[in-house]
Amino acid sequence: MSTIFFLPIFLSFIFLHSTNANYWPISPGYYPSTKFKSMSFYQGFKNLWGPNHQSVDNNGINIWLDRNSGSGFKSVKPFRSGYFGASIKLQPGYTAGVITAFYLSNNEAHPGFHDEVDIEFLGTTFGKPYTLQTNVYIRGSGDGKIIGREMKFHLWFDPTKDFHHYAILWSPREIIFLVDDVPIRRYARRSDATFPLRPMWLYGSIWDASSWATENGKYKANYNYQPFFGKFTNFKASGCTAYSSRWCRPVSASPYRSGGLSRQQRQAMNWVRSHYMIYDYCRDFKRDHSLTPECWRK
Repeated sequence: MSTIFFLPIFLSFIFLHSTNANYWPISPGYYPSTKFKSMSFYQGFKNLWGPNHQSVDNNGINIWLDRNSGSGFKSVKPFRSGYFGASIKLQPGYTAGVITAFYLSNNEAHPGFHDEVDIEFLGTTFGKPYTLQTNVYIRGSGDGKIIGREMKFHLWFDPTKDFHHYAILWSPREIIFLVDDVPIRRYARRSDATFPLRPMWLYGSIWDASSWATENGKYKANYNYQPFFGKFTNFKASGCTAYSSRWCRPVSASPYRSGGLSRQQRQAMNWVRSHYMIYDYCRDFKRDHSLTPECWRK
């Protein structure tokens, strides 16, 4: 066949891959979620708010938002490190302004001066994908001085079609965010001042964040489409609680007991970041990076 015949096929191949749609990351080679035992909702959690907007379903829980209320739940125990995961399925359709979240926090213990590690699903409009936002706060709260460390991603699948597993690995040396066991972000402990060191609880919630959630508040929650659901199951929370002895050994997200990602895991993470990351606070020239020293080039 002639070169002219192959040219359209080659160009089509390049176009399909340049859209970053519907193709999957390389294998991470290691699957942390298989190393930790699942628990039912009542084994590890309790209602926090909106009890009339949640229902326990087998071992999981459904929470929802309508014009009257959202809902949230909280782990029974605080942790000082560990692996924290859940399989989550999101609401399809118009969900602008709605946040479905799975996160670690000690806000109730340290109001105005808390730590937080977030996985947040930012709702969207028809035909546009969800945004998965990861964030880290260190000793800051709603006092106007929050220093967010946001990284945002689109996903390589539709999170409304089925359950997928989302997890945070928090150890004394790093925080790793994972999606279906693929690392998507690693936040290293560069200093005590920029890393959460106090015990945190594990939370899940759904709430109205119309002021900022969808395209910086351009699109608001529309309660003509209520209720908005978030479905959680396959909970995993394993590690050192605040009550564990000081000899408790932190868990690992990699084949290495000492922590740190394997070469294949780092390759998978870099692949996701190059194809699906849509925002990195360290690359935002409008941010004051004197407040985020981990962004400084070494």
